[in-house]
Amino acid sequence: MNQLKFLLISQLKRSHSGEKKNSGFTLIEVLVAMILAALVITPLLGFMINILDSDRKEQAKSATEQEIKSALDYIAQDLSQAVFIYDAAALNANSSTTPTISGIKDQIPPIQPVGNSGCNIATCKPVLVFWKRKFLSRAEVGTFTGGNDTFVYSLVGYYLITDGGSNGAWSNTARIGRFEIKDGIPNPNRNTRFSRQDNGKTVYYDKLPDKGFKLFDLSKAGDLATKMKQWVKHPELYNITEITNHPISAILIDYVDKAANGATCPVTTPAQTPTSPTPGFYACVNATGTTAQVFMRGNALERVRKNPPAVYSPNQSTYFPTASIRVQGRGFLYTK
Repeated sequence: MNQLKFLLISQLKRSHSGEKKNSGFTLIEVLVAMILAALVITPLLGFMINILDSDRKEQAKSATEQEIKSALDYIAQDLSQAVFIYDAAALNANSSTTPTISGIKDQIPPIQPVGNSGCNIATCKPVLVFWKRKFLSRAEVGTFTGGNDTFVYSLVGYYLITDGGSNGAWSNTARIGRFEIKDGIPNPNRNTRFSRQDNGKTVYYDKLPDKGFKLFDLSKAGDLATKMKQWVKHPELYNITEITNHPISAILIDYVDKAANGATCPVTTPAQTPTSPTPGFYACVNATGTTAQVFMRGNALERVRKNPPAVYSPNQSTYFPTASIRVQGRGFLYTK
């Protein structure tokens, strides 16, 4: 028995001596590891955040540049059919019987709200307003003209809207709205059910003019500029029910910078519209030559930074892309 006990004790000692010691990290070791990890990971996280932020800004910049280019191209195509462009003096003066001081400020929006865009006198400024020849395709006129293409005259206006996106649908910067009312298709045979009173006479139409449209004087007598500056809207203009059912304004582009940019029109052209301060959308108009130069500046930072609002600064000018275009109106009139 003693020998057996001796053998068992010896075996147990050998088995214990072969075991390895298992021990954990000390508190100091854990703290050192955490500090080293923080020193390495924190700069990496900051670097990644900067990369992602730069990428978002570059995407916003690219989108803003493309939208500005598309908007200017659209305005240029629209303006190329102009037969008359209103200068700053005409847009800043109300209608008057005295030709030299007459304008159309009280004849166009925002005398009443423009569609559903929140346009009002304080936040909606006309920048570019002109008359043009509007082409109508066969699909638009149907059988009214015997299946042929035709044209009508229309009054077009581009507005800078700066209400700060109060209705939640737009950005906190500015946007550009477009307004247009066009003539209808008259019926000289006087055998249609559409008619309205124009200057005390009943005029029949195959397709009625837009609410408020009234054709300017097409007679050869008199100066064109004087006729245009003394243009008066039709009494049906801006009927509230019509506006609700058929908004007459569309938003061309959002994220337009609304801060003054310090630019001005060349001294050889009349004052820009709006006159002061010069915002991210303004025009230099030469009414005599039916020419306009349109300037536009976007605000790409507003796409990625909502609060506080993104404000222009020289060191961030790359995110406020600017473009301009000069257009000669080539529309012509059919005088009677």
